[in-house]
Amino acid sequence: MERPIMKDPIFLAQKSAPASAEDLPVAKDLLDTLIAHKDGCVGMAANMIGVARRVIVFDNDGSYMVMLNPEIVKASGSYEAEEGCLSLTGVRRTKRYRSIKVRYQNEAMQLRLKTFTGFPAQIIQHEIDHCNGILI
Repeated sequence: MERPIMKDPIFLAQKSAPASAEDLPVAKDLLDTLIAHKDGCVGMAANMIGVARRVIVFDNDGSYMVMLNPEIVKASGSYEAEEGCLSLTGVRRTKRYRSIKVRYQNEAMQLRLKTFTGFPAQIIQHEIDHCNGILI
């Protein structure tokens, strides 16, 4: 089910709690909301739909991916990027990494470790920032 986009910076600046299997319906709603906004959005975190849990969804080079409790465990190749966000107005500059290794749980709650590069890596970093209460 598509949900409204949260725009309250006070709520968005709070750290999200760890996700559990009980949050899988949130992941589904988050994915539905991302797909509804696919013309102007490539990734979302659960707090963007008003749920303070560590769940992100994103376009991974043409297919959607869900991560619960994502954590960057390695990063390399820093660069400056300009990013926008559905929850915030305007575009802001931020530091990103070209390559990241992420530890996360999939929708079966299995622990995974995967390296991402390029634009998917940038999207993941933006969404993990949301989980950490960091507003760019």
